[in-house]
Amino acid sequence: MEEQIISMKNVCKSYKIGTEKLNVLKDVDFTVNKGEFTAILGPSGSGKSTLMNIIGCMDTLDSGSYSLNNIPIHMTKEKELVRIRNKEIGFIFQNYHLIPTYNVMQNIIMPLLMRGQDRKSAERDCREVVEMLGLADRLRHKPSELSGGQRQRVAIARALCSKPTLLLADEPTGALDQQSGAEVLRLFKKLHGMGNTIVMITHDMNVAKWAERTVNIIDGEISEQTVHKKIS
Repeated sequence: MEEQIISMKNVCKSYKIGTEKLNVLKDVDFTVNKGEFTAILGPSGSGKSTLMNIIGCMDTLDSGSYSLNNIPIHMTKEKELVRIRNKEIGFIFQNYHLIPTYNVMQNIIMPLLMRGQDRKSAERDCREVVEMLGLADRLRHKPSELSGGQRQRVAIARALCSKPTLLLADEPTGALDQQSGAEVLRLFKKLHGMGNTIVMITHDMNVAKWAERTVNIIDGEISEQTVHKKIS
């Protein structure tokens, strides 16, 4: 039996807007096995961002259950969720979330130092990852001195250095041109081939096709799932 990294059952989430109640997620069942590369595909307002926030332990569900790497997230207190976010999940955002005054190495090792890792071993881990991602000659550069594709690779390196259970990518090619976007997606395929578990949020079917599997979300409900042929 395959090991499940994500297991959601009957997940519901709503928000109050004035006196109105907006049901955003409606009885969502969603699983991701260890080593899978899954895309969550949906248009604006479909509920995909809310689903991502719950997966990333950045928001809480109203009802149902959610386990991440066998941790019952729906029963976990906020203080512990902070630790889980830091340890279990590597976040990759559309707009990179890099600190502009830090160079590449400083941006990558910052989360490691915050976790209490010593600087020498953090820098060693950083060098191993940037070598793989083709950034070894950019360690002393600041984000403003990098292309969009390079900035996203720095964000990926930062996520990988923590050796997370799950890589969670929010529209990772949304701010990139077509060529840079394809380079980032090829990198995700490489990381998937190395055994990483990846969940990618996107509104673009052409981006979603790079994943092993696409889960469609419409009006807060999982509508269908598609397994893709491999893209090289």
